[in-house]
Amino acid sequence: MTTIFYARVSTADQTIQHQAQQARAEGFEIDEVLADEGVSGVSTKLAERPQGKRLFDLLRKGDTLVVRWVDRLGRNYIDVVDTIREFMRRGVVIRTVINKMTFDGATTDPMQMAVRDALIGFMAATAQAQAEATKDAQKAGIAHAKAESPATYRGRKPTFTRKQVQEVIALADQGTMNTSQIARTVGLERMAVTRIILNPANAEQQLATWGL
Repeated sequence: MTTIFYARVSTADQTIQHQAQQARAEGFEIDEVLADEGVSGVSTKLAERPQGKRLFDLLRKGDTLVVRWVDRLGRNYIDVVDTIREFMRRGVVIRTVINKMTFDGATTDPMQMAVRDALIGFMAATAQAQAEATKDAQKAGIAHAKAESPATYRGRKPTFTRKQVQEVIALADQGTMNTSQIARTVGLERMAVTRIILNPANAEQQLATWGL
């Protein structure tokens, strides 16, 4: 039986190594890492990504697929749900690094199956809603910035660095520290940490706007 960690990396500040390291730090024993870089999770199905397609060829009954979160498994609600169900039909176990969720097709009890499928649907819907909200916020921010004068286009210079953003996200994902502890660890104000956690895409956009 093989455990494969799959990552989707769509921005320059994300790294495959960082995501795999997080998984191992959470206790996952990884045999192989597959990752698609520079791929939009909103517009590309898992089966249409080079390494995502390989998952369907490699995974067999009894194998385990580890992902950071269910949004890595598809571009929208339907795609994510279909992907998870397809792997479960094959006897593959799906596990997430965040919250350590486990999905498999082992149960035959109809009530347990209903609860499992409802949870999968909820998580997939939440992932799509978050992705769409982030995309809409980015579009609105860009449109507003373009409407402003060049002098105010970039807005206020960020008080954080790219490294600090990565550290905040990593610590928040681990779930072992509260906001105040994370702020002290990375050397930022508590409110800045809160904003990064609530909207990491906006933090990334601020850094990119200033070329940081």
